[in-house]
Amino acid sequence: MTPPGAQPAGRRRPAGDWPGGDRTGGDRTGGRRSPPPTAPEGPSAAEALAAITAEVVECRRCPRLVRWREEVAANPRSSYRDEVYWGRPIPGFGDPAARGVVAGLAPAAHGGNRTGRVFTGDRSGDWLFRAMHRAGLANQPHSVSADDGLQLIGAWVTAAVRCAPPANKPTIEERDTCAGYLVRELAVLRPAVIVVLGSFAYEAVWRVLRQLGTALPAPRPRFGHGVEVPTAGPVVLCSFHPSQQNTFTGKLTEPMLDEIFLRARTLAGRRPPP
Repeated sequence: MTPPGAQPAGRRRPAGDWPGGDRTGGDRTGGRRSPPPTAPEGPSAAEALAAITAEVVECRRCPRLVRWREEVAANPRSSYRDEVYWGRPIPGFGDPAARGVVAGLAPAAHGGNRTGRVFTGDRSGDWLFRAMHRAGLANQPHSVSADDGLQLIGAWVTAAVRCAPPANKPTIEERDTCAGYLVRELAVLRPAVIVVLGSFAYEAVWRVLRQLGTALPAPRPRFGHGVEVPTAGPVVLCSFHPSQQNTFTGKLTEPMLDEIFLRARTLAGRRPPP
């Protein structure tokens, strides 16, 4: 049964109906705010990130992705038939003062595409935020909806591609079309470390750092779990993606993911959690 006041199941949320907060942040930016600038040289980090978010959620630049995300939203999985899917691009979220960034591949069709927040409402997100919570980078270990109270501490979570792709496989053209949003996020945040979840995110982040003019080692080190790549800007820290394919087979374990986020915390200049 559709909850009172909700739209009929299978319809995506209309423009302006933001799950978990408004355009200025709310839970989408972890409930944290940078202090207002002391000089009129430009917007604060929180304002700049909110402006990027406002653009991301209106994006329709990739026709294949637009068709897919909206088709999924119009035909929800049976277990979510009473929910109204977000069905739009997914912005990054977290702490505007973050020193660490986590970059994934793309939202899940029945995860972020449903809930409106990346790594929210799917098993990959369960693994990710449990590990971040244990590392003291999140206030709670679960991420089920955009208004569930999740706040990130010194961290920002984003993705190389902002729309759920068919078969979870965006094209190279779609990756490159989306790259500008990640360029702008990193320019605002200026992180000390970027955790890349999987080889696709590694390649995307590498290209974005090059666009930002960051001096990079050559040749590029091969992706592998735990590989740490110093650059003239942030350290790039590689991790297997917490996909079911990796977690069900034991390719990625919780201790392995814990090591990544404890190392990321150290690289971001923070003490180990108590």
